[in-house]
Amino acid sequence: MLTAMFLAALILITVHSQETEETITYTQCTDGYEWDPVRQRCKDIDECEIVPDACKGGMKCVNHYGGYLCLPRTAQIIVNEREEAAAESNSGRNNVIRRTPADPHRAPPNPTHQIQCASGYEQSDHNVCQDIDECTTGTHNCRADQVCVNLRGSFSCQCPPGYQKRGDQCVDIDECTLPPYCHHRCVNTPGSYYCQCNAGFQLASNNHTCVDINECDANNPCAQQCYNILGSFICQCNPGFELSSDRINCEDTDECRTSSYICQYQCVNEPGKFSCVCPEGYQVVGGRTCQDINECETTNECREDEICWNYHGGFRCYPRNPCQEPYVLTSENRCVCPVSNAICRELPYSVVYKYMSIRSDRTVPSDIFQIQATTIYPNTINTFRIKSGNENGEFYLRQTSAVSAMLVLVKSLSGPREHIVDLEMLTVNSLNYRTSSVLRLTIIVGPYAF
Repeated sequence: MLTAMFLAALILITVHSQETEETITYTQCTDGYEWDPVRQRCKDIDECEIVPDACKGGMKCVNHYGGYLCLPRTAQIIVNEREEAAAESNSGRNNVIRRTPADPHRAPPNPTHQIQCASGYEQSDHNVCQDIDECTTGTHNCRADQVCVNLRGSFSCQCPPGYQKRGDQCVDIDECTLPPYCHHRCVNTPGSYYCQCNAGFQLASNNHTCVDINECDANNPCAQQCYNILGSFICQCNPGFELSSDRINCEDTDECRTSSYICQYQCVNEPGKFSCVCPEGYQVVGGRTCQDINECETTNECREDEICWNYHGGFRCYPRNPCQEPYVLTSENRCVCPVSNAICRELPYSVVYKYMSIRSDRTVPSDIFQIQATTIYPNTINTFRIKSGNENGEFYLRQTSAVSAMLVLVKSLSGPREHIVDLEMLTVNSLNYRTSSVLRLTIIVGPYAF
């Protein structure tokens, strides 16, 4: 709490004319009061109105009799008017000066005669003492960097707002060293200050508080998606794109470069996406997998005397009648050499034509084809062997029963290529009966492993 008082003295002269002596009576007001010529008594001076910036630091000025108080703005004040009136009535004291007629400074008996006023006052047209405004008349001695403030009977040299007295000089008040006026940063200036905000914030209408800037609404800096966060923002890209080094623009993601298994055959990068393609003879299934196209069920170039055989990645046309002299066609793909023909005695009795397709680079060993006798004779023994087409040892024939055997792939084959393997079944009995049958297996190895 800060209490400040200012002193003003007023002397009022009352003259009593007598032959022998005169009595001069005057009233002098105490500190914080001034003479009221109308009410003829001392009245309180309102320092809150005449003292500039009486209270600092957000305090409010409250005038009371004989001085003033600096209180918090939330304080409640109750004024007792009776006590204030009593204080005003008791704020003066009477002094009596008696002079003899020989006194050279004798006051004139005429009440309209010019009166003597205290320093800082002058006689008015109504024959009362009134305050001299030194600030208006220019009779003050304030410095050029100071502000003159008129007081009752005097004046005061104050510093402009934002400055404080240090000796006889006014020096700048660094508001930034006082309790925080600014939310983020304070910048002191001569006689004042201003607030600044950190990046991503802006001053509110009160010029003190900092509020977040929504960069996404104000001026979307992102190439695609923008997300506002406190004091900043984040850019994100649509699927198929990734942020560039500037964290604002988006660049296409080359999905084909990130993985070699994303497509079964070939990956084609596109802006924001990718697609899988398959080689000729295949079609894309499920976006990434390649599936063989059965040209024999769609379009092919086989003639009427040919049959179409589909394999992985293509098709082949084979003759409907594959028999060669002296063999004759007895059923589909089965050729028989007539026993009536002498040449047939040295040849296999029958030749059956079969076709199959396998993928390139198939894992080994792998069972790929089973051969089985169609006619079973009593008291006979069947043996199986690879008669031709296994010069490089890619196959092995394993007998699985008395009338069947399994062709096993023991060496991996890479396509595209075609293998013709003759599998022979030799039948003998105790009467030296001997005959043989051949299964001519055409194996087409596809160009790919799918």
